[in-house]
Amino acid sequence: MIHTRCIPADATGLACAAEVLRAGGIVAFPTDTVYGVGAHAFLPHAVQRLYTAKVRPPDKAIPLLIADASLLPYVAQEIPPIACELAARFWPGALTLVMRRTAMVSDEITAGGDTVGVRAPDHPVAQALLRLLNVPLATTSANLSGQPPAITAQEVLAQLDGQIDLLLDGGPCPGGVASTVLDVTTSPPRVLRAGPLLPQLAQMNVQL
Repeated sequence: MIHTRCIPADATGLACAAEVLRAGGIVAFPTDTVYGVGAHAFLPHAVQRLYTAKVRPPDKAIPLLIADASLLPYVAQEIPPIACELAARFWPGALTLVMRRTAMVSDEITAGGDTVGVRAPDHPVAQALLRLLNVPLATTSANLSGQPPAITAQEVLAQLDGQIDLLLDGGPCPGGVASTVLDVTTSPPRVLRAGPLLPQLAQMNVQL
């Protein structure tokens, strides 16, 4: 069995991860919620590898991570004002917004649908990797489908060793809970996953 390389999430490790991603590989890394495993969003064959590694159902879309809201127009269209308001308030952070995709977002990411989930993570390793790569990352939780999410690098290896190319060990994830997912293509927005931010959304008087 070929084991997954696990390296520290320092400057050298980040440069190595970016190189792997540009070559079509898949890399696990810490985020503010749980460990994610990502692929270059504009390389469909790389995105397809995420499904294989996780044994993920092919009809289950994969969200995108971006560095900040300035990149939204590349991956989302018909962006409603509420999306801009929520991004300004909660990004970077544990809020995934579901919007209409642009033509740059492939069917492999959306499982053939016309929407895509997008968020900007609040974690230095994830942010550094996104800025170094300078493209969105198709990213899902670094675990086998249906299994508990991984909070540490060791938990990632316990499920995905040999199935992914590289693992950046950045220590335990601070959040430990998958993001809140909000569909803003409807009015009012629809909660698809409660996650950690539902109370804050209620405090903002966001109609859900």
